[in-house]
Amino acid sequence: MIVSYNWLKELVKLNVSAEKLAEEMSLYSIEVESFKKLVNATNLVVGEVIEKVPHENSDHLNVCMVNFGSYDLQIVCGAPNVEKGQKVIVALPGAVLPGITIKKSTIRGVESNGMICSLAELGLEAKYIPAEYANGIYVLGSDAVPGTSALEYLCFDDYTIELGLTPNRMDLLSMKGVANDMKAMYNTELIPLEYELH
Repeated sequence: MIVSYNWLKELVKLNVSAEKLAEEMSLYSIEVESFKKLVNATNLVVGEVIEKVPHENSDHLNVCMVNFGSYDLQIVCGAPNVEKGQKVIVALPGAVLPGITIKKSTIRGVESNGMICSLAELGLEAKYIPAEYANGIYVLGSDAVPGTSALEYLCFDDYTIELGLTPNRMDLLSMKGVANDMKAMYNTELIPLEYELH
């Protein structure tokens, strides 16, 4: 069973960090087999592509002007599906992605101030990436706000806790079951679920 820390906090009142929760679950509830950040990347921001022109020294690169709310940056992008008007994930200079640190650079004579990202570049496994974005950048929804955290928008600012379930703890096969266990462990309260009737 893999537990989302953020989701768990929607079900039970917790006043403990994800790291501390994983540690104390192993001591007082059930063995935690692994604990990790959902996406191990930093400095990812929502940007809006406001201009796209072909790179003068390349047949596949594009030079994009990307807006971040209060400022614009020029970014060279090689993704085949980048288009004007898209809301995208941008790794700004200084961002750390799996296996790479993003720096301001010059690509074939044109300045680039970051990288427009695919989900694979964030470290997501191929099985979690929609087929339409398998070979290009990921396009965010129209409600994404330029300049805000892309990880928060995607709900990727989370931790996963993998529980080593045993036959006598089948009550932990659901998020609600884990929430009930945390209620008992921390002597706290469940958060009432709100349902919309249609």
